[in-house]
Amino acid sequence: MRVPPALAEPFHLFARIGGNPDVRRLELAWAASNFASRASAIAVAVYAYEADGVGAVGIVVFLRLAIAGGASPWLSVFADRRPRRLVLITSDLVRCVMLGAMAALIVLDAAPISVYVVAVLVAVPEPVFRSAQAALTPSLVKTPEELTAANVVASAVESVGLFLGPALGALLLVVAGTGTVFAVTGLLLLVSVVLAARISIAGEPTPEPNVPRSEQLLAGWRAIVSEPGLRVVIGLFTAQTLVAGLVQVLVVVVAIELLSLGTSGVGWLNGMIGVGATLGVLAVAGVAGHRSIWRYFALGNLLWGVPLILIAAWPEPATAFLLLALLGVGNTLVDVTGITLMQRTASDAVLGRVFGAFEALALLAMGIGALLAPLLVSSLGSRGAVLVAGLIMPVTLLPVWRRLAAIDAAAPVPAELVELLRGIPIFAPLPPPQLERLARALVEVRVEPGGALFEEGDRGDRFYVIADGRAAVEVGDEPVRTIEPGDFFGEIALLRDVPRTASVRALTGLRLYALDSDTFVETVTGHAASAKAAGTIVAARLPSPVAN
Repeated sequence: MRVPPALAEPFHLFARIGGNPDVRRLELAWAASNFASRASAIAVAVYAYEADGVGAVGIVVFLRLAIAGGASPWLSVFADRRPRRLVLITSDLVRCVMLGAMAALIVLDAAPISVYVVAVLVAVPEPVFRSAQAALTPSLVKTPEELTAANVVASAVESVGLFLGPALGALLLVVAGTGTVFAVTGLLLLVSVVLAARISIAGEPTPEPNVPRSEQLLAGWRAIVSEPGLRVVIGLFTAQTLVAGLVQVLVVVVAIELLSLGTSGVGWLNGMIGVGATLGVLAVAGVAGHRSIWRYFALGNLLWGVPLILIAAWPEPATAFLLLALLGVGNTLVDVTGITLMQRTASDAVLGRVFGAFEALALLAMGIGALLAPLLVSSLGSRGAVLVAGLIMPVTLLPVWRRLAAIDAAAPVPAELVELLRGIPIFAPLPPPQLERLARALVEVRVEPGGALFEEGDRGDRFYVIADGRAAVEVGDEPVRTIEPGDFFGEIALLRDVPRTASVRALTGLRLYALDSDTFVETVTGHAASAKAAGTIVAARLPSPVAN
């Protein structure tokens, strides 16, 4: 039985992802790091409860979220200014040392306050790992579809971590105690370090010369404010995390007051959200084969609203279980497609800082949602509070629907143009989102047989790559070489700011694609590996007369 192409394509994509050693190592490193975070968080909560009661748990959890969220935008600058592989390794090593210190403090029966201080500090580097991981991923894949598939896998890791991380922590607590949990999770972070160290692409930072440190720190925020597409995606993503904060509290109200399930019902309802998020990985797998994903992002956001509206209208247990599972599916859809759209829209030079700023916004929005929920319940009642929470995403989504569609409408470009650019050594190191943006800037040029594309001594204003046909490079009136489809020329005049030192004439009808000087120079000088490749090519071509 032949599998339909629409169904087979996602599996082919995941096979390619699994066959990419660097992506595989990054995802496994993320799994080890994520599981360590989830398991150690459980141990922190249990330790605080046993030492000082439920009040201490609340204070420690709040401080971990608040300080990590506040530090995230500033620390994420390292994800753009240092090799991203090194940032992954450093983040996990710092956390590993801190978890080892917590294990030692517990063995030595130190004062709880000392454990609390380290427990808060160990949460600070966690968002840095996620920012660097999300920023490095585009450099490890070859196509936009593979980027989406890699994000699906990363989301699956996070969804599974919601179960396995706490389960691992709980098991170790029962068997060996809190100190052992911190020691084992520290070892998990060492596994993550080894895996990250084996990634062959370092994710070198993009050059950012003569930029004051204050501007470097604020670059992620400026990118969000100045780029309309990023504003829409991150605005919707942040609104969704606000609703997630509301749901964390309202699920208790739904279980006890609306559905009369008692305190055990809180766990069951939360579990259904988790089940839905895990099943959502299967649902979202089909998205990996699509370049246009804005509809799935919109659907995911709607699934953070419609189920809540229906629960408020018909508060029945069976219906609520199903609807909260759908909300979990929406969570995975938003996570995968939102991150992919951010990777496609933001410049690689500031991608780490964009994710750092988003992490801060998300944590802040979730905290506000948790604080707002009791106020809604006291003023509107249980059903009214759930209804308002459900209306937030549909109401937020409607005014930006067209702008959201426009983001993705601009994203698809002919695959042959992307492949044409990928075949040029100067552009080969660029991640797929940047190649797409560059391909969109190409201008088709046609020249009749015998026509001159430019003459020796002309001012250089464009970079060219041949799609069809052949041309001759001439110095004086003498031909020095023939260039064919896939060949490129014009880079020396643009990079060295010199006149053309050769003429190019069409031997046959020519179809070329051109990049204007500003786009070419900005792209090449703005990516470390691309700049290095361009320098090598220029150095090799300068000694001999070639088209420049």
